[in-house]
Amino acid sequence: MGNEQTTGLAEPVEGAGVVEKSGGEAIRPRPRVQAIDRQQGWLRSVVVEELVEEDHPVRAIWELMGQVDLSRYYETIRAVEGVAGAEATAPRLLVSLWILAYSQGVSSAREIERRCGYHPAYQWLTGMSVINHHTVSDFRTEHGAALEELFVEVLGVLSSEDLVDLKRVMHDGMKVKAFAGTDSFRREARLQKHLEAAREQVVEMNRLAHGEETSAQVVAARQRATREKQQRLELALRELKKIQALKRGSEQKQRARASRSDPEARIMKQSDGGYAPSYNAQISTDAKRTIIVAAEVSQSGSDYEELMPAEERIEDTCGQAPAELVADGGFTSRANIIEMEQRGVNFIGSMGDGQAQSVGQLERRGVAPEFRPEAFVYDCEHNTYTCPQGQILKYESQEKRIGIIHNLYRARADGFETYPMSAQWGPREAARGRSVGRSVEDTEVVSFRQKMETEAAQQAYRQRGAVAEFPNAWIKEKLGLRQFRLRGLAKVRMELFWACLTYNVQQWIRLCWRPRLAMAQGGLS
Repeated sequence: MGNEQTTGLAEPVEGAGVVEKSGGEAIRPRPRVQAIDRQQGWLRSVVVEELVEEDHPVRAIWELMGQVDLSRYYETIRAVEGVAGAEATAPRLLVSLWILAYSQGVSSAREIERRCGYHPAYQWLTGMSVINHHTVSDFRTEHGAALEELFVEVLGVLSSEDLVDLKRVMHDGMKVKAFAGTDSFRREARLQKHLEAAREQVVEMNRLAHGEETSAQVVAARQRATREKQQRLELALRELKKIQALKRGSEQKQRARASRSDPEARIMKQSDGGYAPSYNAQISTDAKRTIIVAAEVSQSGSDYEELMPAEERIEDTCGQAPAELVADGGFTSRANIIEMEQRGVNFIGSMGDGQAQSVGQLERRGVAPEFRPEAFVYDCEHNTYTCPQGQILKYESQEKRIGIIHNLYRARADGFETYPMSAQWGPREAARGRSVGRSVEDTEVVSFRQKMETEAAQQAYRQRGAVAEFPNAWIKEKLGLRQFRLRGLAKVRMELFWACLTYNVQQWIRLCWRPRLAMAQGGLS
């Protein structure tokens, strides 16, 4: 009774609105709330068509997948009419499931299976059926070539909607972290030891397979795991040979490392300045409506060698080359400038200041400002240079590089000390004689530099950031692809194509499907 009076609450009674008196003190009746009964059963009807709104993206995905050619997916189905056996899941449904999942940042087949059981969009798509995760996963991994064709098919639909014109294409690369840690990288000797241990483990698993101590199912799972581990280590050693081939000197070759968990990943510099196991995703975007027209995955951390393959992919995918291709300084080299000119593609890019670079080199060599190349006078008739103090530098040699011819002029080293201020020429010149270089760029490079000084070229380059980086940001932020969830170059490439395909579908929904739906609904009203 004392506790009841302290709390001021009483058990519910007949006529709960009546306030009882106890010891001259008012007692407030205990609130009466509805009890939750989770033991009861419910039986209700569900109209599948009403699970999602008319403007839900899943309806657009299903509609678009009905417009593209999926015959390549259907060719692999073994179940046929008139023959006993379970029916196969329709490829149109599986493709739509994966696009829907990727659009929500989901890349797990198990998660897709779970969502089929409770999520209205997945339930509408499947007709209230739950698709086994093995079916979902196998479909994604077994149709890599068909996926690229599907990407082209969807791109064709977008082109027919006038969303792509290839007048200006922006190209960019982004480093996406691999599904591997930095600590998984090992040198050759350590990888060999891991491989020997893995092979011994495979033998042991085979021995256990004939024993009676462990169930056959458990043994089979362990055998599969050990075989996969052995295969990854063998691949790591093969990839290490490729990495070593790119290194200079025996010391660098010995220090080369490869990953045990994802052997095809490479250590790359990230946007924040750090380094991490990554792949280099190359994406080409049409400037008209920011539609992705080509994509690829590279193992190289440098972008210089990726521009020409990118142009070729655009032509292969779209049936024609872009009229104009815009890329940042990471793709701009003399070789690329010349090649793009030869291919008839107007290339827009940023090129570093070679003069500023040479000044830095002269400073490191100890050359005083008074004796830098711009202070020397060139004699066209005699093909010589004269230094600020009258010493003649004669032509010595020529070095031809891609896009540039470098002529070297040198003065005699004997009598060098007789010249005033000779110490300011630098120790190297004191030993070998003063030298100066004269570079002559190819006409294509000269024309490129002149073009990049125009307002039209500058305007096109300023547009690059907004266009090229938009799909990159979308894929990372909206689709959640900050890190690849699969391992190996082939699977990573497939994952990127699913992301790019999903991005293009989302753009089609935003630019075409929703406006048409709104117009139709407005007409009906």
